[in-house]
Amino acid sequence: MTDSNFNADTEGFLRDLQQAFRVGALLRLVLSKYKGAEVDLNRITIRPVQIKEQKLLSFLYEYRTNHVTKNLTIEDAIAQFQLWFGRDFHNAHMITDEWETQLSFSKKGKVLINKNRNKNSTPTGAASVDKTSSAQPELAHNRSKLRYVEQDRPYLHELGITDANGQIIPAMSRKWKQINKFIEVLSTAIQQTGLDKCSELHIADFGSGKAYLTFAVHDYLTANLGVKTQVTGVELRQGLVDLCNQTAQKLSLTGIKFEQGDVQHFSAQGINIMIALHACDTATDYALNMGIRTGAEIIMCSPCCHKQIRPQLKSPALLAPVLQHGIHLGQEAEMITDGLRALLLEAHGYDTKVFEFISLEHTSKNKMILAQKRKTARDNTEVLQQIAAIKAFYGIQEQCLETLLQSEPHK
Repeated sequence: MTDSNFNADTEGFLRDLQQAFRVGALLRLVLSKYKGAEVDLNRITIRPVQIKEQKLLSFLYEYRTNHVTKNLTIEDAIAQFQLWFGRDFHNAHMITDEWETQLSFSKKGKVLINKNRNKNSTPTGAASVDKTSSAQPELAHNRSKLRYVEQDRPYLHELGITDANGQIIPAMSRKWKQINKFIEVLSTAIQQTGLDKCSELHIADFGSGKAYLTFAVHDYLTANLGVKTQVTGVELRQGLVDLCNQTAQKLSLTGIKFEQGDVQHFSAQGINIMIALHACDTATDYALNMGIRTGAEIIMCSPCCHKQIRPQLKSPALLAPVLQHGIHLGQEAEMITDGLRALLLEAHGYDTKVFEFISLEHTSKNKMILAQKRKTARDNTEVLQQIAAIKAFYGIQEQCLETLLQSEPHK
C-alpha cells in the first residue's frame, strides 16, 4: 500500500476519533502491539475525562509492574498518535457509542481497518434520538454517571473485583455497584464545595477495612481530577493495614497509605474529606466530631448500630401501641439519632443530607450522612433550639456527638 493510502486510512481513523471526542461519543481507545523502546510497556488505554471544566484525554500507560496516567488535550493527543501509529503501536482499537473500529499495521506497513457497529448501540430500526435535540445533554449526563469508575482500573483487579480481562467477578457485583455510587456522590460533593479547583487534597478514611473505597477515592482524584492527593486509610486490624500497604506498593501508587488505629483515638489535622463508612454506634459520633474539629469541607458517614439513644427514649403514651414492636422502636431510635447528628452538623457550619445509600457488604444498613461545609457563617440559634426541644420531648439526657462538640475545640 502506498504512503498516500497509508496516510488517508490513518487520517480517516483520527478524524473519526476527533469527531467522537467532540460529540461525547468516544468511550475508549486502546493502543497495543507495542514495538517501541520501553521494554516494560504493554499497552495504553485512553479515555475522555473532564478536569476542572476542561475536556481531556486520559492516557493510562500499563507497564508490567506499575501504571502511569497522563492527561492530554485532543490536539496534543492527535499529534502523538501520528507519531506512534505504525511505528511504536501496531494496533489501535477505538470504541464509540455506535462503532468499534480496529486499525492495524503489518510488519510491511500495510494498513487494515475493520469497522463494525457497537453491539451495545441502538439497533437498526429502533427508536433513535436526535443528537442535536434537547435530549442530548441528558444522555451525556447519564453516560458520564455510569463511568465514574472504569472496569479496567488496575486496583480493581488487584482487589479481586475484576478478572484478568477486566470483567466484574459475579460475587463482587454488589461491591462494584457500591464503589460506583460512592464515587458518584463524592464527585458531586467535590464540585459543589469547590475542592475540584484545589491543587492538593487530604482524605482520611476511618475503618477502611479491605480499602475498596479508599483505593477508589485515590484513583478517582488522581486519575480523573488530576489533583495531588494524600489518602490515609485508618484500620484497627493490623493484618488489613499491612495487606493494603502491600497492595499500594505493588501498584506503585504514591499518595496513599494505611495506618493502624481507630477514629476515637486517631489524631488528624488538615483533612479536606473525612470518610467513615459502617461506623458502629458512637464511632459515627467520634468520626463526625473529628471531621468538624479538623475543618473538613466534606464529611461522609454511614452509621449503624444505634445503641446510645434507644434506652433513653421516652415516647409519648399515644405512640406506645406502635412502639411496642421492637423493630419500630429500633427504627425510631435510628431516625432520632441520625436526625440529631444532622442538626448538630447544621449548627456547626455544614449543609447536611441524610439519604439512602447502596447497602454495605455484610449489613442491611444503607444510610448516608453527607455534610458539606458552608462558605459563609449562619446563625445557629434556631437549630440549637430544635435540638434541645427534640431531646426534651424524647427524654434524651445525652447524645455523644453533642457532648464531644461541647468538650473539644473545633474550627
